[in-house]
Amino acid sequence: MSTVIYTGTTNTIGGRDGASRSSDGRLDVKLSPPGSAGSGTNPEQLFAAGWSACFLGAIGRAAAERQLRVPADAAINTEIDLVSNDDGYELQARLNVRLPGIAADLAKSLIERAHQLCPYSKATRGNIAVELNVA
Repeated sequence: MSTVIYTGTTNTIGGRDGASRSSDGRLDVKLSPPGSAGSGTNPEQLFAAGWSACFLGAIGRAAAERQLRVPADAAINTEIDLVSNDDGYELQARLNVRLPGIAADLAKSLIERAHQLCPYSKATRGNIAVELNVA
């Protein structure tokens, strides 16, 4: 049995040259194609921001399972590539995680566990290439 915890709702017009606004008005962004001179953000940046925020939360959950705390200055530099190939377009990702004060082997273990917990990771698993790195 599943329970919906939250539904994020947006309305987007104009595609990559448009705008997107959430139903509650908290998100209101202009959109521009990647690499263009436009003043807006792009779907790849939005996806990177959402995934890294969610993933950092999943690292916190993974740490809590081991009675550990995530350092306050933990950070994730997420890179989402838009790739063109013979099949058209696809995405690939690199999550570069910095967990100051946590040994590299423990950090890697927490990151791998977070990748199993994070809803964004679950949604992309088997669909895009994902690289997890301890920064």
